[in-house]
Amino acid sequence: MPLLPAVRHRAGTTWRLLLKELSAFGVVGAASFVLDLGVFQLLYAWGAEAVTAKLVSSVVAMTAAYVGHRFWSFAHRERSGYRREYLVFIAVNGATLLLSLAVVALVRHGLGQQAALVLQAANVASIGLGTVIRWFAYRRWVFRAVQEPPSVAPAGGRPARGVGRLSGGEPATSGA
Repeated sequence: MPLLPAVRHRAGTTWRLLLKELSAFGVVGAASFVLDLGVFQLLYAWGAEAVTAKLVSSVVAMTAAYVGHRFWSFAHRERSGYRREYLVFIAVNGATLLLSLAVVALVRHGLGQQAALVLQAANVASIGLGTVIRWFAYRRWVFRAVQEPPSVAPAGGRPARGVGRLSGGEPATSGA
């Protein structure tokens, strides 16, 4: 069973990489979360309207998050250009921002709530939902996985022995 060690190695590499991404995503997200909460609370306490405070706090936190994710959480992933990445990042965050604004607006205007604690709870709930959406969207559309060229297969349709690479960049060998 020469394939078994390669499969074990691939599985171990995949889990380590996923754990690295998740933990870095969590740290960057937590820092952005604290920044978002702090800016929102500060602006609201200074008299800004709740939805305006949410918009500004989200834009500040989003920009800090892009830098953290590009250079730490997903630094090992394909670099498809800062402009493309940031535009897609903005689109994903724009969609989740609209969702957050809708939640805060619904609580503030639809339910008539004015208390800072209630509005902050709505803010936290909208951030949590947005986080789940962003995790999947970043991995799928913003910071794409490295695309390996397909291995060359001989006429029989099976790759030649020792030809090809696993997606993590390690050579895929069938052993001998």
